[in-house]
Amino acid sequence: MTKITIPAIVEGGKATAGPPLGPALGPLGVNIAGIIDEINRQTRDFAGLKVPVKVIVDKATKKFEVEVGSPSTGELLKKEAGAEKGRKGGPEDPKTIGNLKFEQVVKVAKMKSGSSLVRNLKQGVKEVLGTCVSLGITVEGKDARQIRKAVDAGEYDSLLLG
Repeated sequence: MTKITIPAIVEGGKATAGPPLGPALGPLGVNIAGIIDEINRQTRDFAGLKVPVKVIVDKATKKFEVEVGSPSTGELLKKEAGAEKGRKGGPEDPKTIGNLKFEQVVKVAKMKSGSSLVRNLKQGVKEVLGTCVSLGITVEGKDARQIRKAVDAGEYDSLLLG
């Protein structure tokens, strides 16, 4: 039984038979429309986000399965902030692309908990805050590094350990 895996990044709910999937699936002789429909069904909750997917095709039977990954932390944060792009200059660029409430940071950390290596929600929040710094997103009107220090100091423990 020979299986082939085709990885791709698609917009949630909007995969098409065009590149990158169509050209990769075409030579396998599979039902491309069926695969695209399945990808769109499984990713529709991630509308507007770039989502990693894997299409696993059994070359002998032409049967397929679709595995959907989690959007990146940056994609989730940009959606929460209502921003299309992060800042260009990295952490030294003073431009802010959005501001989040601490609860939104916690929400993203919970969404990533299954695919992250962190051991608890507090560590997950700190990881998300680091991405906020890179993207130019403030939290509660402050630089995310300040919020991270407050998390380290236990100021948000009631929200994280409850």
